[in-house]
Amino acid sequence: MPIKVQKELPARTILESENIFIMDEDRAMRQDIRPLEILILNLMPLKEETETQLLRALSNTPLQVDCTFLMLSTHVSKNTSASHLNKFYITYDDIRKKKFDGMIITGAPVENLDFEEVNYWPELSKIMEWSKTHVTSTIHICWGAQAGLYYHYGIRKYPIEKKLSGIYNHKVLDRKVPLVRSLNDYFLAPHSRYTEVRKSDILKHPELMILAESEEAGVFLVMSRDGSQVFVQGHPEYDRMTLNNEYHRDLNKGLNPEVPCNYYEHNDPFSVPALTWRNTSNTLYTNWLNYYVYQTTPYVLDEEEEEV
Repeated sequence: MPIKVQKELPARTILESENIFIMDEDRAMRQDIRPLEILILNLMPLKEETETQLLRALSNTPLQVDCTFLMLSTHVSKNTSASHLNKFYITYDDIRKKKFDGMIITGAPVENLDFEEVNYWPELSKIMEWSKTHVTSTIHICWGAQAGLYYHYGIRKYPIEKKLSGIYNHKVLDRKVPLVRSLNDYFLAPHSRYTEVRKSDILKHPELMILAESEEAGVFLVMSRDGSQVFVQGHPEYDRMTLNNEYHRDLNKGLNPEVPCNYYEHNDPFSVPALTWRNTSNTLYTNWLNYYVYQTTPYVLDEEEEEV
């Protein structure tokens, strides 16, 4: 089944060119099936790019998926037009009485700040608390994973000596868990961050499972034992050129970045990198949708009654 995409969302044209199976609202309404309702809190600066990446990752499933994009009221995006946000995004007040099958909280370029120093931390905290009673399962990405582990479990993040950027090899630690079903014993995935959460801190919480890790990049995949919270300390949804664009952006800013690890052929930053992690991304998101959203969510998602 396809993923439902708003008619004029820019990502639609890109996904159609890639032969991704999508449908618009009119066709979706004619299908006698309840789609999975997925809420995406997009904190990334280049929102249109992230929209395409996540919709692509969610499209490889026999389930119909209906995505709603959420923005913060307490933060003004500098890199995405107000017209785009007003047309395709809603705020917490619009959905606070609704329930969703799944939710995605993306990363954000605020790693070098303490969580409480982030200007939208109070609103993000409110949304994460709300998700515990209004969302069947939430997946957190990169800084979003660090924020979620801190908010829900008090697990702090630590600065690392230099930016971790590149494609790293990871080992699956427990193949019996459905979230990693069909993944290879070892798989590649992108990382792009300045901070980390540590394995030793996570192991202090028996309610959490570490499902995949890297000798070079550390913990990659963590999940609560009930599957309601998933934390990905990486970017499996990244496009082929995302790390390239980040590298050349930082280079032009005079930040003297290191060439992303294991990314370019012959380490040539002007070559086109090979795409080596797409199957991992597709499998991970498909498993999440199937085993932790579709298989466990109630068929009827009731809205809360209005408060008197």
